[in-house]
This record gives sequence, C-alpha cells and structure tokens, in this order.
Amino acid sequence: MAEAEVGDDDYGEDRTVRRLEEAFAERVGKPAALFVVSGVMANQIAFRVLTRPGTAVVAGRRQHVVAYEYGAAAMNSGIQFLAVDDRDGMVQAADVLWARQAAAHHQPAVSLVSIENTHMAACGAPWDTEALGALLSAAGPVPVHMDGARLFHAEAATGVAASEWAAGATTVMCCLSKGLCAPVGSLLAGGADLIDEARLARKRLGGGMRQAGVLAAPGLVALRDMVARLPEDHARASRLAEAVASRWPRCGLDPASVRTNIVTFAHPDPGKLLAYLEHHGVLAHAIAPDTVRFVTHHDVDDDGIEHAAATVARAPGNGTQ
Repeated sequence: MAEAEVGDDDYGEDRTVRRLEEAFAERVGKPAALFVVSGVMANQIAFRVLTRPGTAVVAGRRQHVVAYEYGAAAMNSGIQFLAVDDRDGMVQAADVLWARQAAAHHQPAVSLVSIENTHMAACGAPWDTEALGALLSAAGPVPVHMDGARLFHAEAATGVAASEWAAGATTVMCCLSKGLCAPVGSLLAGGADLIDEARLARKRLGGGMRQAGVLAAPGLVALRDMVARLPEDHARASRLAEAVASRWPRCGLDPASVRTNIVTFAHPDPGKLLAYLEHHGVLAHAIAPDTVRFVTHHDVDDDGIEHAAATVARAPGNGTQ
C-alpha cells in the first residue's frame, strides 16, 4: 500500500486502480470493471444502471440485497423486490418465469433478476451450474446481476472458474475484503458501456476517490495470492459445523451443507449464546432473531477452530438440542 502508484481515480488517473479493475475484469471474463468501497455500493450501482423505478427485481428472500442492505434498493433505485424462496441458496427458474408472466396481470414488470453466489444465509452455499443455466434461460431478455461477494469461494469449492460462473450474468460483483483478505473494496464488472454508466452512478453516490491506489494495491494481492488458500477456510468451517451439529442436533444444520466458509444455524436466544461465546474468546454474529453465523477466514487458524469447537461443546443448553 505504501508503495502504490496513485493518482486521482475520479479522473481515471490512478494506475493502480486501473490495474486492479483490468485484472478483475479478466478474471471474471467481462470487458470492464469498476472499483468501489463496498459490496453494498457495487450492488446498489448495479441496480441503478440495470433497473427502472416502479419495476420489480426477482431475488431470494434471504439474499443480501433483500435482507441486509437496509432497504437501499428501494431508496436508491425505486424498485420493489419480488422475494422468492431460496432455502438452498438458489432462485428457482420457475419463480423467475412466473414473475415475468405476472406482468400481464397488473403486477410490476421485472427489470432484473438478482442472485447470490455463494449464498451467505444458506451456509455459504455455491450455486449449481445446471440450476444457474435454467435460471438464465428463464430470465430471457431480463438482465441478471450476480452478487458474488464470495465468488472465489464458489470457484474454490466447485472447481468452476469465476469466469464461468459469471459468463451468463450481465453484471457481477465481488468483495476483496472477505476471504480474499484486503482491508477494503469491491469490484463490479460488466460490459464497457454499463461500467461507464456505473462510474457515473458511483460519482452520484459520492463514491469518487482520490489517490485510491493505496486501497487498490492490496486488492491486487488479494486476486493474486489469496484465492488459492480459500480451501483452508472451507475445511475449518466444516470442522466447526460438525461441532455445532453435535452440540445442537435439532438446530437444522447439516454439516454436509457447509461447503465454503460460513456456518449458520438456528438458536432460540442468539444474544445469550453470543455473549457466552465472546466471554470465552469466540466472536460470532446473529443474522436474524433466531439465526447465528460463524465465518472462517485467514485470521482463524486450526488452533482457533479447535478452541471454538470446544467452546461450542460446552455452551449452555437450549430448546433446539
């Protein structure tokens, strides 16, 4: 970061940012990319350039864009979600077809289909390639945005390259600040004209940056060095999932469903459990009033996982045992 070549990115003068954008665009097989400060900003910019006010976006009801962005899409783009079942992390093609057909029955026209790969709330589940192909066919002329905050986790878990996952999507987003370990930043990729529009939308949202190369430099390291180590996080999450399922057999967690770096499970009192875990040196989070999440990453080693598993094994009892 200290050695990064910098310039005014608002004027396209930061060479390190340009290198990062080019590297990501090549990695996901798109003509162009845009560096932004967060995954939420990338998603919101995609909605701004791909949707129209008064239209609907088909998305899973537990997707990040629906549940964890504080209603930003309605405020920023004037859209409403047609939120469908996504218990397994995927949106069904039949639901997309139904939504498109419903426009002939006084329901909002569908301007976008949004999917999440991997799906955070579904234990970081990667998509199935056949299901993705069916969804793309069902979308027809409607653009598809892929919230790929953890896209490279999907690549690591399935062996399917990020470019193949993103091939049918109109736009694709990825975070550098999660498993890829950069301190800040996300990227949005798509067609050149769309990214030109996205750059203007970023400016309107206050996202123009000066000397941003200091942030882009670790992003280059992330793409170059950090993807190959993601299976380590996946193995540690699997170990933790086994501990959770052993402690709370009725919490709804099947350890086999944990293929990447996220473990989510039901608990009737997350606040009490999280306080207990933190008291014993384990940090976790609640993503819903009855759902707890563990995430593995570069800073959690094998010893840390064993400590977390032992702490879970001693956790107080509750009604989901």
